[in-house]
Amino acid sequence: MCGEIMHELALAESIFHIVEKEMTKYPGSKALKVAIKLGALHEIVPDALQFGFDTMTANTSLAGVQLDIERIPIKGRCRNCGHEIVIEDFVFICPDCFSSDIEMTQGDALEITHLEIE
Repeated sequence: MCGEIMHELALAESIFHIVEKEMTKYPGSKALKVAIKLGALHEIVPDALQFGFDTMTANTSLAGVQLDIERIPIKGRCRNCGHEIVIEDFVFICPDCFSSDIEMTQGDALEITHLEIE
C-alpha cells in the first residue's frame, strides 16, 4: 500500500513544483486550478493524487488550488485486423481476431493541460 501511495505523492510533488515555477511568471497572481490529463496506463489513484497534492500545497502559496484530473482510458488498434479497442484490465488482445499485436493509441498521457490563475 505504501509503495502505491508513494507513486502518487511523487507525482503530486512534481505537479506542485511545476506550478510553483510557472507562477513565478505571474507575480501577484493566485493559482486557482490545475488541470491534468492522466492516462489509465499509469495506474494512478485519483483520490490518492488529490490527497498528495492537497498535502503538498498546504501552508504554501498554492494552498487551496483545485486539482482537476481527467482520466484518459487506454485505447489501441489491432495491427493484424485494424480493429479499434478500449483496453480494460490491461488485456491487450483483439476481441475480433485474438491477436496480441496491439498498438496503444491512447492512455499513457500524463500532462498538465491548464493552469487557471487570477
